[in-house]
Amino acid sequence: MSVERVLQADYDSWLDALEEGDGYYLRTDGEATIPPLVTGDADLERVPLARTGTVDSKTVIRVPHPDFGEDAPYVVALASFGPVTLTGQVTGIDPEAVETGLEVEPTVLESGTDAERFVGFTPVDGQEVTDE
Repeated sequence: MSVERVLQADYDSWLDALEEGDGYYLRTDGEATIPPLVTGDADLERVPLARTGTVDSKTVIRVPHPDFGEDAPYVVALASFGPVTLTGQVTGIDPEAVETGLEVEPTVLESGTDAERFVGFTPVDGQEVTDE
């Protein structure tokens, strides 16, 4: 896949793939990224994204941006999925119960105010899930 083709691919297409369970990242010369970020001028290989990741850090948002006002309090986390780290909102679990090392699955969420899509995480089976 050339850099030009990656530039044409947009974040929405990546979210579509993630939502369909076909998440991926792009790899070249020891580097990994997700669209639309592109570095260098090398060919990029599309690699399946791991089905689960691990929360590396998190913060509880109590005073949110107005687009997320209905969700507060909520957790934004950095989670590792192999060589890539994603940022997303953790759902399906009490915000205070989200800890470093929590195993999560990537998903696609929508803002309640403008239907903007973004990355989310849900705990894997067997972990605490709420009716949020």
